[in-house]
Amino acid sequence: MDFLRPASWGDALAAKAEHPTAVPIAGGTDVMVEINFDHRRPEYLLDLNRIEELYDWTVGEEYVRLGASVPYARIMEHLRTPLPGLALASHTVASPQIRNRGGVGGNLGTASPAGDAHPALLAAGAEVEVESVRGSRRIPIDDFYTGVKRNALAADELIRAVHIKKADGPQQYSKVGTRNAMVIAVCAFGLALHPATRTVRTGIGSAAPTPVRARDAESFLNAALDEGGFWDNGKVITPSVVKEFATLSAAACNPIDDVRGTAAYRRHAVGVMARRQLGWVWERYRGARRTLEGAA
Repeated sequence: MDFLRPASWGDALAAKAEHPTAVPIAGGTDVMVEINFDHRRPEYLLDLNRIEELYDWTVGEEYVRLGASVPYARIMEHLRTPLPGLALASHTVASPQIRNRGGVGGNLGTASPAGDAHPALLAAGAEVEVESVRGSRRIPIDDFYTGVKRNALAADELIRAVHIKKADGPQQYSKVGTRNAMVIAVCAFGLALHPATRTVRTGIGSAAPTPVRARDAESFLNAALDEGGFWDNGKVITPSVVKEFATLSAAACNPIDDVRGTAAYRRHAVGVMARRQLGWVWERYRGARRTLEGAA
């Protein structure tokens, strides 16, 4: 196994173009596990640790541009307000040591359905910025996951950053595991309200071959909130709407039985998380409306 260690982003792209099978490594929290268990034996490892720009982020008027190697610990510390869903997901990642090393770029590159960042990125509607010596492009998060641990990257492309719209409403994230820390998700769920467009988005992890959205649940809830005037009147969502949203969210799963949980349990847990999160985010939305009305 050869170790490639570029000093700049341009050098990294050139190395990836010359060695398309090279496996990028930054935090190494996923790659090293596979290597240590002999599940993967790449010909080349492409070390990205010296590329400082991958650790930078920019908070703009509408979007956060998050470098691929920004550690979860920094997201928790510095980006909790603009990216609340991703900050909550970051809290659930493994241990403090791994949260200080691992980043969203690694989750995306591995594309495991159990990756902790995926539901939050789906719910927020992120775009993945990728680049090669041929140029750069942005891949909508909905198009990024192409199969079990497969993504839309070309062989010579590297992930440079993730563009995530700043939260304009409440967001939530929950994860079910077999213990409280250092655990791969049995299943996970993310939910984001987007009051500016009067829409909701979801994300489901570890309950299908890829991270997925509960699109039918979203469509149902979007229609129910609109027809009931809930965005304007700020009333409590009726229990029948909450129940149907949870049922449709569970139905979006396509899980398997494995050592961490059964398919039936995963569906049930996703429904429970969907129901609870809808209650939490809507109560926060109602509270924010009351505050604005009181200040008017």
